[in-house]
Amino acid sequence: MRIGVDLGGTKIEAVVMDVRGRVRARRRVPTPAGDYPATLREIASIVEELEAEVAAQCTVGIGTPGARSPATGRMKNCNSTCLNGQPLLEDLQQALRRPVRMANDADCFALSEATDGAGAGAGVVFAAILGTGVGGGLVVGRQLVQGPNAIAGEWGHNPLPWPAADERPGPACYCGRAGCVETFLSGPGFRHDFARHGGQDAPAEEIMALCHAGVAAARDAYGRYVDRLARSLASVINVVDPHVIVLGGGLSNIHELYRDIPARWSAYVFSDRVDTRLAPAAHGDASGVRGAAWLWPAEA
Repeated sequence: MRIGVDLGGTKIEAVVMDVRGRVRARRRVPTPAGDYPATLREIASIVEELEAEVAAQCTVGIGTPGARSPATGRMKNCNSTCLNGQPLLEDLQQALRRPVRMANDADCFALSEATDGAGAGAGVVFAAILGTGVGGGLVVGRQLVQGPNAIAGEWGHNPLPWPAADERPGPACYCGRAGCVETFLSGPGFRHDFARHGGQDAPAEEIMALCHAGVAAARDAYGRYVDRLARSLASVINVVDPHVIVLGGGLSNIHELYRDIPARWSAYVFSDRVDTRLAPAAHGDASGVRGAAWLWPAEA
């Protein structure tokens, strides 16, 4: 049995999974806002409750909204800012009195989809999250790739590839640069682009509804989004050459992307043909917590 914990900014979700990936128990509670000690206590309490429910001691994996710095052992880049600078892994291991495995939430998403999701059986799986931000993770041979800087898969903070004149320098990014992929392809990036080109400030679902209704500004915004996403994923293919790219996050629910992106990305991929498959996440919103559990693989 293995417990996966998805530590989010607003909720903590945890599941118990068996060796075949079946969920045996689940908990979901609000995250104690801005309170690091209370967050530790809540995670420890959830683990205790789940183990009591399944009457077994379990391995524990946790997905976090940032990353553990290999240099300091402390958390960095967390949008739940109370985690930043904290020795989260060590504190959790002390609280739970056992080894804990930890990875970024996008890495957990990638591992889930590569293990028993849309990328199951594929040698190289790249997972791309298109949501409030743009993140990603890389799995090779069912092993999560975690480099020396703990940033493998962070394609969202590369510059938009092959930018047109009106895409330079690009919108300002919170990372301090301008024109990052995230500023164009995130949910806020999509809605801001629509608003800048004659539309109103509307979420992606409304923009797509307008697109389906034949509104020219919405059709154009979707066309720009498709071309930018095709360019950006082509850049990933040129470096990583994955067998499968799995999309997650709110914008991955735009079903036209799975038709339109492969039709467009061959213009940018350095190959005579592109055999990479683009697929939606098989486990949807549950992929992160499942991937946290799979940080302890089936043979563990």
